[in-house]
Formats: sequence, C-alpha cells, structure tokens
Amino acid sequence: MGNIFAVTNQKGGVGKTTTTVNLAASLAEYGKKVLMIDLDPQGNATTGCGLDKDDINNSSYEVIMAEARAADTIISPEGLGFDVMPTNSDLTAAEVELLEIKLREHRLRIALESTREKYDYILIDCPPSLSMLTVNALVASQGVLIPIQCEYYALEGLSSLLRTIERVKQRANPQLDITGLLRTMFDARNNLANQVSRQLINHFQNKVFHSIIPRNVRLAEAPSHGMPVLAYDRGSRGSIAYMALASEFMRRQKKANG
Repeated sequence: MGNIFAVTNQKGGVGKTTTTVNLAASLAEYGKKVLMIDLDPQGNATTGCGLDKDDINNSSYEVIMAEARAADTIISPEGLGFDVMPTNSDLTAAEVELLEIKLREHRLRIALESTREKYDYILIDCPPSLSMLTVNALVASQGVLIPIQCEYYALEGLSSLLRTIERVKQRANPQLDITGLLRTMFDARNNLANQVSRQLINHFQNKVFHSIIPRNVRLAEAPSHGMPVLAYDRGSRGSIAYMALASEFMRRQKKANG
C-alpha cells in the first residue's frame, strides 16, 4: 500500500508545484506507480501535466466533497508515466463548504482509502496557505515534504507550518512526520542562500535532503509546455536534480519502512 505525501509550504513561489510534478515524474522514471493529486485551486500542477482545467468534469473538488470516487477522477496522461487527479476552479468553493461538513478534516483521507493500494507513492500538491484543504492533505498523509527557498523570510514562514503539522499530528494523524526539507531555486553563488542553507542543516539536521534543486531555465520553462522537465529536457540540471531527489526520497522511505 502506497504512502501519501503532502508537498506544502504556506509561502508561495518556493517551487512547491514544480517539486510535486517533477518528483512524480522522476519516481515514475524509476518504475514506481505514482499518483499526483492537485489540491491547489490554482490548478498549476494540472496544467503542468498538459491538462486543460476547463475540460475537466470530475476533479479533486468532487472527491473531497464526496460527489465522485477517486477512481473516477484519475487521469493517465499520455507520455507522463504517472497518474493525475486534476483540479479546476471549483476547488475554491471547497474552502467554505468544508466548514459546514462533518469530518471535514478527514474527507481526503477517507476518499483515498480504496486507491492507496494501487500506488507506490501518492503526492499531494497543496495550496500555498494553511487552509482546510492543506489540513485535509496533512490528515491523509504519512509524510510532509517541504520545499523551501533559501532566502531571508524562509525560516519565518516555516515555523507556522511546523506548528500546524504538530497540531495535526496530535489531534488527527499521529503517524504524520516530516519527510524532509528540500532546498529549491538554489544559487550557490548567493551568500545569503548559503547562510540560510547552513541554518536549515544546523536546525533540522538529517531532515534536510542532500539533494538540492538549482535555479534552472529549462526547469522554469517546462510548465508552459505542459510537461515535467524530465520530458522537456532530460539532460538539464533541473532534470538531473529531481532524479537525484527521487533516488534519495526512495532510499529514505525504504529506511523508514525498515
């Protein structure tokens, strides 16, 4: 049965969606069965997989509102190698509607129970906020992957996310754990980036992935072509970095599972 991972950071623009899409593609390249869930109303992960948001009937909104089964929303885009549960603008309404529903924090977990066994890994792209959708992802997950840009305000926003993770762990999901912190859009020539990177390692130690995602033009271009960087430019630095992350990610999971 596959483990579920929430890819989240309340700060936007840190490479959250880029990481979800490209880690899914890289794990699939290693032969793993992967499902990527777009739980961000912006739908960037959906379009980044070459899907038209306006042409989607059943989405993660229907799943989380129990109006459709997870199996009925999952798409297998040609050439990607992994499955996608897409979203569209309907998901925006879920934030308000969930407040009036019983077991509102558990909707996604319940919906995925019958789907987990089909996959090795399920990755959830969360919205850039500590919303009810993010809480649903955390309650459904075994691990949290936190992309973080090594800049001045990075650590400030991280503390709020860590408090939320701890609250969810205590109240709703005791198995939840931080899988790792991933340094993204990293420029080794930047002194501040190196300083923040050292602070992360000093504070979180082995929770920080050794793999680092560099600033890379091809990585930034790939979403506009509706594909992961692995399909867009296999030999790019961004592609190589995410393949390295996938390898490290799998090693960590193997070790965690004994």
